[in-house]
Amino acid sequence: MTRDELFALFDRLGIAHRTLEHPPVFRVGEGEEIKAGLPGGHTKNLFLKDAKGRLWLVSALQDTAIDLKRLPSAIGSARLSFGPSALLEEALGVTPGSVTAFALANDRDRRVTFVLDAALARADPVNFHPLTNTATTAISQADFRRFLASLGVTPLIVDFARAAAS
Repeated sequence: MTRDELFALFDRLGIAHRTLEHPPVFRVGEGEEIKAGLPGGHTKNLFLKDAKGRLWLVSALQDTAIDLKRLPSAIGSARLSFGPSALLEEALGVTPGSVTAFALANDRDRRVTFVLDAALARADPVNFHPLTNTATTAISQADFRRFLASLGVTPLIVDFARAAAS
């Protein structure tokens, strides 16, 4: 799916979206001046593979601490590592730096388990890259849930703040 196809899907679903174009952003912490122009929850997204070959996409608020050593017990996975870029492109159709929950639209075989940070699940609106790291798109939390439902994706919601404290 291309960015234009993603926006066409949003339009078909009646999802209002606002996109801000910007220079490429590759890491959390870059583009703070860009984020200031978009209210709501800004995200970090991790594409992971566990020791049993299962694929995971974790979306959290940008400042959320995620401990990859403790994460398996929180989500029920085997030991986790970052998924290789070729596998990311195959499974979600995006490149490193452009990982986004919107890429779940490219996971036609539903190979990827989606993990959503509880704090991000309360943020409104939510901001993700629209399949490329040269823009950020905002949609409401209700529309984000409508998007996920249209794909048949039920997120596994994890309270990372509570997990970090325990």
